[in-house]
Amino acid sequence: MYSARTGEHLDMIYWIEGEYLSDALNEITTFMRDWRNNQTIKIDLRTVDIMAAAHNLMDVNEPYMLLSGYRSPQTNAMLRARSSGVAKNSLHMKGQAADLRLASRSVNQMARAASSCHAGGVGRYSGSNFVHMDCGPVRSWGA
Repeated sequence: MYSARTGEHLDMIYWIEGEYLSDALNEITTFMRDWRNNQTIKIDLRTVDIMAAAHNLMDVNEPYMLLSGYRSPQTNAMLRARSSGVAKNSLHMKGQAADLRLASRSVNQMARAASSCHAGGVGRYSGSNFVHMDCGPVRSWGA
C-alpha cells in the first residue's frame, strides 16, 4: 500500500499462522494516520483483513493507494463541510474504514471483490475513482 498524501509505502506481512504481528500493526496504525494532523488511532484489524482479502481476490501485485484511513473528528468535520458524501459519524473516525484505489482495477472490480467478503460496508465512488471499505454492517452504496 502507498499513501496518496504522504508518498509513504507500506509492504508487509501482518499476520502469520493465526497471529497478528504487533510491530506490523503499529506500522499500519502510523501509516493509516490522519495525514493532516498526524493523529493516530488503533486501526481495526477487521478492516485490514477485508482490504487484504479483497486484494487477494483481485490477484494483483500492485499495492493499494490509500486516500484516507483514520480521520480525526476535526478532519472529518472539515471534509463534511466541503462534501455531502462525508458521513457525520464516519467509521474513518473509529479507525474502521479506508478509501482505496488501484490503477489496474476499476471501481466496480474493487467493489465486487470487497463485497464478496460479506464483511462490511463497500462504497463505490466512480467519479473520484476509489472504493470505501469498512468493517461496519454489511451494506453497499454508490455507482
